Amino acid sequence: MQRFVQIFGKQKCKIIGMIHVDALPGTPQYAGNWEKTIEKVKNEAQLYKQHQLDAVLIENMHDVPYVQDRLLGPEIVACMTRVSHVVRSILPKETPCGVQILASGNRHALAVAKASQLQFIRAEGFVFGHVADEGYTNACAGDLLRYRKQIDAEDVLVLTDLKKKHSSHAITADVGLLETAHAAELFLTDGIIITGTATGQAASPKDLQDLSGKLKVPLIIGSGVTKDNIQQYFNTAEAVIIGSHFKHKGSWQEDIDEHAVENFMRRICELRGSDE
Repeated sequence: MQRFVQIFGKQKCKIIGMIHVDALPGTPQYAGNWEKTIEKVKNEAQLYKQHQLDAVLIENMHDVPYVQDRLLGPEIVACMTRVSHVVRSILPKETPCGVQILASGNRHALAVAKASQLQFIRAEGFVFGHVADEGYTNACAGDLLRYRKQIDAEDVLVLTDLKKKHSSHAITADVGLLETAHAAELFLTDGIIITGTATGQAASPKDLQDLSGKLKVPLIIGSGVTKDNIQQYFNTAEAVIIGSHFKHKGSWQEDIDEHAVENFMRRICELRGSDE
């Protein structure tokens, strides 16, 4: 918890805004618009800076259909490094910035974070294998943290999903959420992320109840947070990650809706003010 607080600060319920990068070169939906992609990323980073979000997370969300990490090409790492450098240069130095590379490109994300001076990554498949829509994902904690050591990136936090969305967890059905969380703690996660079953779907209240107050590391809500339900997470989550709710029509595929960001941050200010 101390490492998390050192980077994210003591502000209650930190708000992490998503930047969903347009489809990258080499992926099926790439439209030959690389420089426009960079300009869009700049605009989104400026918007989050203007509305004083607590942190930003960059993700190659539009690279569908995703491939497993062994099939991720050097062009993805190169492009995400450039994007990350652009965002990092816009945000205030004290604002944490992280990266996630789909699917399960956790080592790739660490390399990008190291090169771009980012503060954290979001990692899939940290403990216990599962079947995702892009194939079987094996547990990676031991390999990932050894790689972090090798590249001298131990200052980069590894925040890890549990029982990841868009996945089947039948092979670990006998392993409960709390047991999975404790395994992640044993394997040195810097923070635990829980989600709904799909992008934009809220985390189960039962899952939140099962973990609340029982972890030594930060608990983060990774999907489905909105202006209308943030209050139910405000007192229990160290942070929430918001993507879909900040977009037009509440869809991750749309552009950011500045009014949605403004209204959400106003609500957060109200909650923080009433909590003082």
